[in-house]
Amino acid sequence: MSRIKSGLPVSESAEQIALFQWAALHIRKYPPLEWIYHIPNGGKRYITTAYRLKAEGVKAGVPDICLPYPAGVYHGLYIEMKAGKNAATEIQNKWLDGLAANGYLTAVCNGWEVAARLIVQYLEGVTP
Repeated sequence: MSRIKSGLPVSESAEQIALFQWAALHIRKYPPLEWIYHIPNGGKRYITTAYRLKAEGVKAGVPDICLPYPAGVYHGLYIEMKAGKNAATEIQNKWLDGLAANGYLTAVCNGWEVAARLIVQYLEGVTP
């Protein structure tokens, strides 16, 4: 699992928005970006919503971003996005390690630029 850091402190939400804006601008060059998506597991919710989502299968620690496109030896790519001094939690690391052990490239990226570079490397077959 890669640990990648850079950039100025901003919210994880702002970083993800910037990453998906970047992806939209680069989809012609990298068509598999059509399949990238965010997994909305985190955030504050009403307790009734939290219970319903848990019943629907939401699980703590699942990475923020998934690119379900095989490249090289990997089945797909999962990214846990961080901003500022935030670090992955124990349960997030457990998910990342488990996914990596099952054939996925996983990374914790601090900032959208870092995530975008990783995605390009992944799609071009040059993985860290």
